[in-house]
Amino acid sequence: MVKKKLIEVYMPLDKINSESAREKSIRHGHPSTLHLWWARRPLAACRAVLFAQLVDDPSSHPDRFPTPEAQKAERKRLCDIIEELVLWENVNNEEILARARHEILKSTGSPPPPILDPFCGGGSIPLEAQRLGLEAHGSDLNPVAVLITKALIEIPPKFAGLPPVNPNGQAKMIGGGYQRAQGLAEDIRYYGKWMRDEAEKRIGYLYPKVKLPEEEGGGEATVIAWLWARTVASPNPACNGAHVPLVRSFYLSKKKGRQAWVEPVIDRKRNTYRFEVRSEVGKPRQGTVNRRGGTCLLSDVPIPFAYIREEGKAGRMGVRLMAVVAEGSVGRAYVSPDGVHESVARSANPVDVPDTDLPDKALGFRVQVYGMTKHADLFTSRQLVAVTSFSDLAQQARTRVLRDAVQAGMADDGIGIDEGGTGATAYADAVVTYLALAIDRFADYSSSICSWNIGRDNIRNTFARQAIPMVWDFAEVNPFSSSTGNFVGAIEWIAKVVESLMFSATGSVRQVDATERVNGVTRPVISTDPPYYDNIGYADLADFFYVWLRKSLSSVYPELFSTVLVPKVQELVATPYRFDGDKEKARDFFEKGLEKVFAQMRSAHNPEFPMTVYYAFKQSEIQGEDEEPGSSQTMVVSTGWETMLEGLVAAGFAITGTWPMRTERSDRPVATGTNALASSIVLVCRPRPK
Repeated sequence: MVKKKLIEVYMPLDKINSESAREKSIRHGHPSTLHLWWARRPLAACRAVLFAQLVDDPSSHPDRFPTPEAQKAERKRLCDIIEELVLWENVNNEEILARARHEILKSTGSPPPPILDPFCGGGSIPLEAQRLGLEAHGSDLNPVAVLITKALIEIPPKFAGLPPVNPNGQAKMIGGGYQRAQGLAEDIRYYGKWMRDEAEKRIGYLYPKVKLPEEEGGGEATVIAWLWARTVASPNPACNGAHVPLVRSFYLSKKKGRQAWVEPVIDRKRNTYRFEVRSEVGKPRQGTVNRRGGTCLLSDVPIPFAYIREEGKAGRMGVRLMAVVAEGSVGRAYVSPDGVHESVARSANPVDVPDTDLPDKALGFRVQVYGMTKHADLFTSRQLVAVTSFSDLAQQARTRVLRDAVQAGMADDGIGIDEGGTGATAYADAVVTYLALAIDRFADYSSSICSWNIGRDNIRNTFARQAIPMVWDFAEVNPFSSSTGNFVGAIEWIAKVVESLMFSATGSVRQVDATERVNGVTRPVISTDPPYYDNIGYADLADFFYVWLRKSLSSVYPELFSTVLVPKVQELVATPYRFDGDKEKARDFFEKGLEKVFAQMRSAHNPEFPMTVYYAFKQSEIQGEDEEPGSSQTMVVSTGWETMLEGLVAAGFAITGTWPMRTERSDRPVATGTNALASSIVLVCRPRPK
């Protein structure tokens, strides 16, 4: 007789929801900071769902809990474990994890069944399965998702407890030895620092220091960021073709006591202007571009978006340096631009950059209409030099790791990590994998889609939203500073995750198309977070990272990076642009594909346990700020929800439970009036008898 599980009867939702939302504010060491992934499920929710999915409800044991009161008391005891389990402070608490594992074994027997997520994405579900002592498996069509999950669940256990191999780390011991993957983390730091220092020798001349004004203490300071404005020739003939800036806001900082802005000093007779940084009492003029279009700084003539787009497509859009942000003696120092810094930036000459095309159309992409048609167009020349330099250095770092590992006494069988190796060659592959992830993190802060956050005085990354919008005034980071967006900072984020990972079971992940087959695991318990109709174009977004990962890791993972870009044709997403604008064909493709996926899951899933499926709703089921009530965009949530339910039923599942989980903070920048994902419904499913 199939036993009813706790998740089919009761869940302590309030605690799970509060911890899931709180988790979004936790940064250093959180696995989500290993590499950006969109709409990642909170670890607290995944941990709670997996536990309750495997543990018997007390009603399944009337011999032990014969009365409703006894069942209620036992249910409360199990929920108390969940409430402790979901706390971030307890993610590596062995006592609490051991209690949870004990309860799972009581209900499943030993060994417990393996867990499988056929849409592993950012790896949350397999990672939490592994934390609970369960054999964890993941698969995904997207190679970036596969690599992220490998880095979370597959690579660290291979080198658990080993000391670092770098020359500085050989004599260092932590409490008598290295726990978990702390040695691996130390090597990531060491070789990442080597990459940074080597890159500075090669391209440091492109990042000069800046002279500080007397009020900031004088002398020279390291630049944190250069703030640029895009420009177009004024459409007013009287301006004689002078390029004018398109600036969303002239503010530099709104911090109390440290307010600063850019003041355009205009010479209308000569049709020229210059930028000066101001910090006295007052406020800047309005920006020169908004949602309706632009305005000529020199003549106040409107600049329609149609004109701006044509200029961009013709390659006539330029950039102008507005301000320089430096490391001052007390906080940020904002400095007026000079010709030296602008000319140095323009002297950068990138070579061997990825020659890959942006999609003609894609969800959340807005830059193509302004002439940005390739991934390289998202970067300035200096940014391209920096990211390509670090990518080239990654393989040189791998060579050094291999040499040092052999010298440190690690056996070398010559087998790479992608072939299952565990020796020096595989270890060098492992370290360079994390270095490549750090390059991706650096690239996320090093495109011309990055903007300056005037509230926090730092750089807002490319994917502040799950989109690539047009950014008019952008921030260019200095990889060699010690502040926001620098390369060593990216390395440190990665190392903190690796040294914090807890694993008590093995894990594996493969690149698999879930519509064709489920990762070859025998009778797994499935928990998954499938695609959401047309909310997120994962493949198009992931290309931004894939082109750099492929440059660094194609020799380490030749099959994973065998294609020029992320596979698109098989991706389960209802995007009309892939079907010549036909919405019906897009919906039909998604519905049939999802039904195939659920049929695969039904045939593979262990019938003794329920299956859990996450469905993420948008921020709200009302129209966005620029949508009309009743528009098709307004109704798409319902379409996705119905498709999910119909696919499950058609594949032979019965839904035995639904749990609403609030998984996002309500105060985040894109929380209100947008289509950001906010709430998840966890569907609990059982196979129906044929």
